[in-house]
Amino acid sequence: MGDANTEVPDWLAKASDNVRALYLYWRTKCHDGRLPRRTDIDPTEIPKLLPYLTIVEVVDDERRYVYRLVGTKEVEISGQDPTGKSVAEAYYGPSVEEAHVFYNQVVASARPVYDDSPFVGPDGRYNDDEMLFLPLAEDGRKVSRILLITRCSLTPDFA
Repeated sequence: MGDANTEVPDWLAKASDNVRALYLYWRTKCHDGRLPRRTDIDPTEIPKLLPYLTIVEVVDDERRYVYRLVGTKEVEISGQDPTGKSVAEAYYGPSVEEAHVFYNQVVASARPVYDDSPFVGPDGRYNDDEMLFLPLAEDGRKVSRILLITRCSLTPDFA
């Protein structure tokens, strides 16, 4: 990983306020080229972002990715609480394969991944969303968890 304290990604200029805020917060937790640990993320430092956050654990079995913490706004948008379930069981997006692409990319690169592609969810609703996937690593290098924030606007018929 490069120096996360000096890199400024191109997408940051167009990111929503909450997405930008979480990225900048995460970046302050990166030290000496090392990724932050889960315990470096202090909810009391980012209370207004908590309803929009998700933490997914990277596991070494067929589940691959498991939801460990899901914010209340995320539960409201998807219509379910996926805590404890694998992404394959409870994803909210166009397909499980596409969801895995983003998680896989974060794990392989150990770098943030930003996506602002709209999609039609499994419930048939159009979602004009924005997601940021941020790597966390207990050893500072190997991604063990992924911190996500989502900004989602449903079509007016469903909002």
